[in-house]
Amino acid sequence: MSLNKVMLIGNVGRDPEIRYLEGTTGNTKVATFTLATTERYRDRGGELRENTEWHNIVAWRNSADVAEKFIRKGTQLYIEGRLRTRSWTDQTGAKRYTTEVQVDNLQLLGKKNDNPGATGAPLAQPTVQSPAQQVPVQPAQPLQSNPQAFQDEPSDDLPF
Repeated sequence: MSLNKVMLIGNVGRDPEIRYLEGTTGNTKVATFTLATTERYRDRGGELRENTEWHNIVAWRNSADVAEKFIRKGTQLYIEGRLRTRSWTDQTGAKRYTTEVQVDNLQLLGKKNDNPGATGAPLAQPTVQSPAQQVPVQPAQPLQSNPQAFQDEPSDDLPF
């Protein structure tokens, strides 16, 4: 048994690059961009340190549509996907490798006004999944027992 699953929450490092691949099934859209994830920790001396990792993200078809319409540099995202490593030969004849995250699920995070890609129009469908994975979503029901229980706490942007 094996598992290849990546889950990331981070900020987009550059506007997505959109390309169209021609083939027998028509034009297939692909979006590529970078995502930064930052780990913050204290070293032995008590100083706060940061370690930022940059991830190459590749989104196909419907996910690429969402990237084209709503994702801009600075957008906060939750991404689920798979690692893919590909190789090619560069102009000097050297073999080159790159590892990318192939998007399976993409969610916009944060507030609408924090998202540089948001326009005045409402977001059509910020979550993109393959048709086999889509499940009808029921609207959340308000708490009936104590409606003021969480009124004073700040809103949470976490996807879980």
